Amino acid sequence: MSFLDFDFTTLLTLSNLIAIFVGTIVGLIIGALPGLGATMAVIFLLPFTYTMEPVAAVLLLLAAFQAAEYGGSISAITLGIPGTPAAVATAQDGIPLARNESPGKALGISLNASVIGGIVGALCLIFFTEPFANFALRLSDPEFFLLGLMGLIAVASISTKGEMTKSLISVVLGLMVGTIGMDMFTGQPRFIMGQLELMEGLGIVALLIGIFAIPEILRVVKDDLHTQFASQASNLSTKLTGKDMKTIAKPAGIGSTIGTISGLLPGLGTVAAAWFSYIAAKKLSKSPETFGKGNPEGIAAPESANNASVGGALIPLFALGIPGSVGIAVVMSAFIVHGIQPGPRIFTKDPTLTYGILYGFLLTTLALYIIGRLLTPLFARVLVVPNSFLMPIVYVIAIIGGFSATSRYFDIWLSLILGLISLLFVLSRFSIAAFVMAFVLSPVIEVGLRRSLLISGGSYSIFFTRPISLILLIIIILMLMTPVFRKLGERRKRNKLDSN
Repeated sequence: MSFLDFDFTTLLTLSNLIAIFVGTIVGLIIGALPGLGATMAVIFLLPFTYTMEPVAAVLLLLAAFQAAEYGGSISAITLGIPGTPAAVATAQDGIPLARNESPGKALGISLNASVIGGIVGALCLIFFTEPFANFALRLSDPEFFLLGLMGLIAVASISTKGEMTKSLISVVLGLMVGTIGMDMFTGQPRFIMGQLELMEGLGIVALLIGIFAIPEILRVVKDDLHTQFASQASNLSTKLTGKDMKTIAKPAGIGSTIGTISGLLPGLGTVAAAWFSYIAAKKLSKSPETFGKGNPEGIAAPESANNASVGGALIPLFALGIPGSVGIAVVMSAFIVHGIQPGPRIFTKDPTLTYGILYGFLLTTLALYIIGRLLTPLFARVLVVPNSFLMPIVYVIAIIGGFSATSRYFDIWLSLILGLISLLFVLSRFSIAAFVMAFVLSPVIEVGLRRSLLISGGSYSIFFTRPISLILLIIIILMLMTPVFRKLGERRKRNKLDSN
């Protein structure tokens, strides 16, 4: 079955459309609330997907993810407080344009650019995923092990200067936690500490709520519980003129391209995509001196990149079974819960489900535009909800969500314990993103390594005698050597300056 043979009546069902509608609204709300973000939106909705059909479940999460990426710009523009980390780049020009001209125009540029990026990401997902997956069918356990290793190195390598060691520690801890449960080769329990509930490993929902939701709630209670923001309700029409659309076409194209490519590379994510696009748009702009002063191009580039990176990050998930970002790793858990194993064989095992999700992702982008046009002015007006009212609601939703996933009180306590541990990690500036990616990739890496060694009789030569494995191994070595080359370059520059 090819993407041209897909029966759209299987996608345009009431349950799928309701899932997209609800996901978009929830994503907009959570993305717009400062401090929560796209990953949190997906985590909150994840427990509700267990009783849903697989396509509707995944589309609910993807709609929320897409909408939250745009939603972060609503608070960034109207309140001056980015709702998501990626919206920080949008705020550079969004805040000045909103204050000097019109918040509605700034929001309109953000919405239209987000939709353009989402459509580009969705089209790349539809047209390029299957060819990528067909190539991936030529890969075996040695290649999947090396690809998983590349993902971990990519996550650790984007750490800020001075925090590489902590990122590497986070990666190791994520790999270790991923081994908890029953050994899939021998059937022996590992690190379960006498708790039968851990035989299947740490519950993904309990873990995600524990390391994302609980620390954020505790941080707000500690620092910002009585914070309440003010919002200007005037000039919030998001309608743009033809001239405005012409102005943002070029930066939106730049952002969409960079965002899709960034999504393909595990570990980069929306934040890196937004800043790369902002910098590129500024360098290619006819008026770079106006960036930071309310230039519409400075809004369009990062916002299109945010949403394009979501589609880009889904390509390695479908083609290789490896998530391209932390948020997509959460979406991957919905696949696993419904007994679906992402990877190149998903196109042959269940093509109707696969193409339903691919085309459905395009629908989530169209829903974002329609619902965003209708509700953005309303959201901008109600962003004055005080944290003292908001946080109890967030906490209750998190606890109910953790319990409803498995109906086990054990998972509630597990979430709370992990939340306290994660708070210490956050305060100590360890990388939660690196931990989550390592946890998700741990089974891929372990199975790939152990099966490869079983096939080769314990010989590591299998990793460099196969052509594709050898290429991946060379790439990994270059990735590991990049910091060394950078330090050598910096030392050479210092020596030149000293000699002069």
